[in-house]
Amino acid sequence: MGTHPEPPPLPARLSDPRPVITVGTLGWLVATIIVVTFGDQYADYLWVCIAGLGVAAFGGLIFLLQRHAVRRGDRSAQSGL
Repeated sequence: MGTHPEPPPLPARLSDPRPVITVGTLGWLVATIIVVTFGDQYADYLWVCIAGLGVAAFGGLIFLLQRHAVRRGDRSAQSGL
């Protein structure tokens, strides 16, 4: 019944959210282009793609604002992003 050792920290490349944000936003952009290109066949999905782009842009903006707050030393900023 001893204590368990601390697990090693994740490598920086695995804890960096920037590639996930970029790939997700590009995925929504590609989906929107495909829906617009094929027109009437997928017209019902256009608003889903626009909403996905909006959520991706909003999430990316929040991420950038949090990183900026950490860099300037704001006490309410979430560190580790």
